[in-house]
Amino acid sequence: MTTRDLFIQKGLQKMLIDRFLKHELRRAGYAGVDIMRTPLGTRLTIYAERPGIIIGRRGTNIRALAQKLEKEFNIENPQIDVIPIETPELNAKIMAQRIARALERGVKFRRAAFIALRQIMEAGARGAEIVISGKLRSERARYEKYVAGTVFKSGYPSEVCVDEAVEYALLKPGVYGVKVRIVLPKPHPDDIQIKEVAISPQAKEAS
Repeated sequence: MTTRDLFIQKGLQKMLIDRFLKHELRRAGYAGVDIMRTPLGTRLTIYAERPGIIIGRRGTNIRALAQKLEKEFNIENPQIDVIPIETPELNAKIMAQRIARALERGVKFRRAAFIALRQIMEAGARGAEIVISGKLRSERARYEKYVAGTVFKSGYPSEVCVDEAVEYALLKPGVYGVKVRIVLPKPHPDDIQIKEVAISPQAKEAS
């Protein structure tokens, strides 16, 4: 097997594991996984909104999950760590999942979008964009966009500061798509900082 084929195989396996965990851990607010192979086995670091659901009572759920991963994906000695998301409202995947679940519960799409947008901005985001697409009000599919603050669409700031995710909700009219972009509260190249310079007494006398 060539190096290229090995990278492709690892990437494909991670995609399949991510899809599997997304389905299995939906109630826990699954937000992603990091996979690292060690001499003792394979370490999986799972990020989630509600880690307690993944771990279960006395670790029963996490042990069952490890067995499923070992059986389904031939992962040798899987060791699972669960890390909570400190601010779920600043995680695009979690917020997209919240909107999708709200739509499936029967919440109107505009209400679900505005609630999520308010939560994101109150958490400290610099900007956010929510796009909901599907048969919203008629038999013809269309989309509606909701924006707050400043949202970078291209360039270096969009690569560094923007978290993006897409989720889907299955309703009677069909499948709805939910796309969320969050501009994280971190510095970017366009920020201007003014620093105060202390002036010595000698400089004041000279002026």
